[in-house]
Amino acid sequence: MITKAKEILAATKDKMSHAVSHLDEELKTYRAGKADPRVFNNVMVDYYGSPTPVPQVASVTAPDAKTLMLQPWEKKMIPAIEKAIIDSNIGLTPSNNGETIRCTVPPLTEDRRKELLKKAKAAGENAKVSVRNARRDGIEHLKKAGKDGMPEDLQKEYEQLIQKETDAFTKKVDELVVAKEKEMMTV
Repeated sequence: MITKAKEILAATKDKMSHAVSHLDEELKTYRAGKADPRVFNNVMVDYYGSPTPVPQVASVTAPDAKTLMLQPWEKKMIPAIEKAIIDSNIGLTPSNNGETIRCTVPPLTEDRRKELLKKAKAAGENAKVSVRNARRDGIEHLKKAGKDGMPEDLQKEYEQLIQKETDAFTKKVDELVVAKEKEMMTV
């Protein structure tokens, strides 16, 4: 029975870990005033009829702190990539020279900072919801195992361990959001 409890704890921890790493990746795409190629990770371009992330159709680099440069694998993709960047509402305006696309990163306005901060906090809340859902699922699995013969004291012990993990992952979510907030508010 103890192995079953350990499996449930490990699966719950894994789900929580995925929620936190997803939040971390999402927060990295929020532009904080300096050029970061990851800002294009969620920008989809129509590539032969299927939506494809920009980094899969072009090389994305940051030659300096205020410029992002995209070198499409195919020149005919330049207009589609420019349209995708404009439609994505990430606050960048592309310009091309026929070979590459340049995006100058403007300094963040106060309104844009507040908007990004709201998005970051909402993403943090979503991650916390995912962590709590993983906790609920783990506890339900423990209760089910309790009905199948798991000793009650073992069940309670692992419920407490799941709660400790929930608290730890919730704290990580808060730390990620606070770090992003600090980064966005630094001018």
